[in-house]
Amino acid sequence: MAFNLRNRSLLNMQDFTPRDIRFLLDLSAELKRAKYAGNEVPRLNGKNVALIFEKTSTRTRCAFEVAVHDQGGHVTYIDSSSSQLGRKESLKDTARVLGRLYDGIEYRGFHQGVVEDLATYSHVPVWNGLTDEFHPTQVLADLLTMQEFGEKPLHELSFCYLGDARFNMGNSLLIGGVQMGMDVRIAAPRDLWPHDELVQQMRHLAERTGANVTITDDPYEAVSGVDFIYTDVWVSMGEPVEAWGPRIDLLLPYQVNARLMKATGKARTRFMHCLPAYHNLETETGRTIHERFGLSELEVSDEVFESNASIVFSQAENRMHTIKAVLVATLA
Repeated sequence: MAFNLRNRSLLNMQDFTPRDIRFLLDLSAELKRAKYAGNEVPRLNGKNVALIFEKTSTRTRCAFEVAVHDQGGHVTYIDSSSSQLGRKESLKDTARVLGRLYDGIEYRGFHQGVVEDLATYSHVPVWNGLTDEFHPTQVLADLLTMQEFGEKPLHELSFCYLGDARFNMGNSLLIGGVQMGMDVRIAAPRDLWPHDELVQQMRHLAERTGANVTITDDPYEAVSGVDFIYTDVWVSMGEPVEAWGPRIDLLLPYQVNARLMKATGKARTRFMHCLPAYHNLETETGRTIHERFGLSELEVSDEVFESNASIVFSQAENRMHTIKAVLVATLA
């Protein structure tokens, strides 16, 4: 390894420096090539990893499990129904037990404080698989995907995130893009902008990394000339359906559709989404949205989602390669 990340936790993107992230992206690409070539060298033999999921997941769980197995390690999946976390046993006590049994812990849940406490008391590397505030493993995959599909180095690329920018994806993309010196744009209604404190931190960091930060409520101005357009779901099954209506009305002007893609002025702008996406009526949630609001598409049109511009499944695959790099760098 070029330098030592051993025993480091990844709780949000600010835990790693731009140099750390570049190293992880290089390692991800190396591990991806090895997997495709069939000559991957296991570096996690004898390592045991706990996967704690208080929120369900498809991509995060599968990516961690495959990454650990490919590298010769073992996983234990722990969901909210199969542990006493925070109910019959305190988080602090659980962390101290798991830290004696496992070499590393992944956590996917609600509050950032939980994953931070796990790291504090377990004394082993802890990786944030998603909290309400941050989603660092997703953004590592996004940066690798932009690196693969961009026609320039990362620091010369631009992307625009559209939608509700107050939570994990808006926060983490803002941090990751600024760390890499990118042209970062966020288009959202003013009430859904990232918190002022984080924005000011990132503007200050941008002075050192060469990044540019734009936050606007004009989606068409925001996407002009960008290399990548990125969006995420507007509603969550974890909240009352009654809360969906006002947010959908607020966000409809930010839907990624053919008109918005054309507004970039570039023929090769790519579309990104961390999934799942509500772009048709083939899901229970999609049908519920259609029944209540008369919409068959939400944050992205089916035309864009299924177009040649869409690289969402390359993103999904890259979750595994970048997670594997984090595991190898912090455990091997």
